[in-house]
Amino acid sequence: MSQLVRNLIENYGAIGVLLVIFLESGILPAPLPGDSLLFLAGFYATTKGAHDLGLKHPLSLALVVVGSTICAIIGAQIGYGIGVRFGFRLFKQDARFFKAKYLSQSHDFFERRGGIAVILARFIPFVRTVIPMLAGAGTMKARTFIIANITGAVLWAGGISLLGYFLGSHISESLIEPVTAGIVLLSLVGPFLEYRKHKKSEATH
Repeated sequence: MSQLVRNLIENYGAIGVLLVIFLESGILPAPLPGDSLLFLAGFYATTKGAHDLGLKHPLSLALVVVGSTICAIIGAQIGYGIGVRFGFRLFKQDARFFKAKYLSQSHDFFERRGGIAVILARFIPFVRTVIPMLAGAGTMKARTFIIANITGAVLWAGGISLLGYFLGSHISESLIEPVTAGIVLLSLVGPFLEYRKHKKSEATH
């Protein structure tokens, strides 16, 4: 996965990073490498990271941090709009990703969890893409979603890319791969715990 990310950054630079973040934030329901992409983009914004990748100049840290945050916000807002506009037509009984049963479940979920669900979803692959559409289709209030969307985007896109920048300045290049892998694994802890909780709930009913 990290090699794919390296190739993306090497060939397309910050523009490639921003495009993936935009698509993953609410438009393209696929497990794109957002977490590792942001971390490595921050790393390649350092002189050390740029030298490791063979870039003539480091990526612009401001462009990576601010640009990815803005793209994350816009992507999720578009996803929310898609959910509002096409929710009941998008979610069908036989759909692979957008199953109709998710609509009633999401309405109850957002009623209970509110904006915190949108913020936490940012750190879970694939879920961060679907949550904005579910929020729109599940009639989550626009103002609540906007506030949560901005907060989540700043913490996720801005936070992980800055983490890559600061860690990249202080750790050796040989540790970048393990740290990147660790970030990806951490992002999967949430879905795993939620899955176990769901299975236990089913077993007791």
